[in-house]
Amino acid sequence: MSIPETEWGAAVAAFEQADRVALACHVGPDGDALGSMLALGLALRARGVQVTASWGSKPFSPPRQYDFLAGLDLLVPPEQVDEAPPLMATFDAGSLDRIGSLEPNARAAGALVVVDHHASNDHFGTVNLIDPESAASAVLVHELLGRLGAKLDRDIATCLYVGLVTDTGQFKYRNTTPSVHQVAADLLSHGVPQDDIGRIIYDTHPVGYLRLASVVLDRLTHRPEAKMVWSWFSQQDLVKAGCEMEDTDAMIDLIRTADVADVAALVKQHDDGAWKVSMRSKGSTDVGAFCSAQGGGGHALAAGYTSDQQDPAVIAEQIVTALRR
Repeated sequence: MSIPETEWGAAVAAFEQADRVALACHVGPDGDALGSMLALGLALRARGVQVTASWGSKPFSPPRQYDFLAGLDLLVPPEQVDEAPPLMATFDAGSLDRIGSLEPNARAAGALVVVDHHASNDHFGTVNLIDPESAASAVLVHELLGRLGAKLDRDIATCLYVGLVTDTGQFKYRNTTPSVHQVAADLLSHGVPQDDIGRIIYDTHPVGYLRLASVVLDRLTHRPEAKMVWSWFSQQDLVKAGCEMEDTDAMIDLIRTADVADVAALVKQHDDGAWKVSMRSKGSTDVGAFCSAQGGGGHALAAGYTSDQQDPAVIAEQIVTALRR
């Protein structure tokens, strides 16, 4: 890991001295953000620390595919988070704006520990546990718990495993290193039900998702000049299919399987009317750099941003122009 020992030492000291901690992950949490946050929260609570966990967006509810995780009782709506916590930690968020309405709380915190693996992270904490080489924020929390002398149990290990398996794409992505498998082996040794996790997260979809997927796939467009395939759906499509936005995260990975392109893009209209773009690359294109230039962020092979355009076709043309350059 590329994190200096001084940062690890400062983080360990902060958590060892704390009796009250606020935890926050990025809005619209994925498996890594939620799993990493809950794992540390469970470990801290076991040490007698008062813990609250949240993210700054509404409606406030965890994604349904993660409702089997332990520690969900740590979650509180953002308005119930201490306005100036003595210690706060953020997870999987590359910048303060990614924790939404909890940004003022983070700015007012006595100390702020940032746990993240995004290369675009702007080191906004007083302590920064940031390592772009790590496959997931869960890897960093696993290391932190070891340094804290925290005892892993099935619940904590399951939270960490969810973070690991989702951010490595079931251990298929390029970020799956030998050390990732070593962490996974340690977690499995604590009784993680990996078969149930795979079935729930990857092999179970609401019927509405399948209906919406048929619409998205029917609209799939190949732009060979940009080595890209793309599609889109609106709020009207979402409602008609009987699907929730939180259930659509896997749809971009369905599109990226097209054999004719390196880049996949899915343009999605959220309930506020904004069009958000999810992008994936098979390896030849740095979509993270493009999305960062649009005000978003992510990784080289998986990233996203919010567009100021209102026409998905215009958004696609902008992407094509950039990719051709």
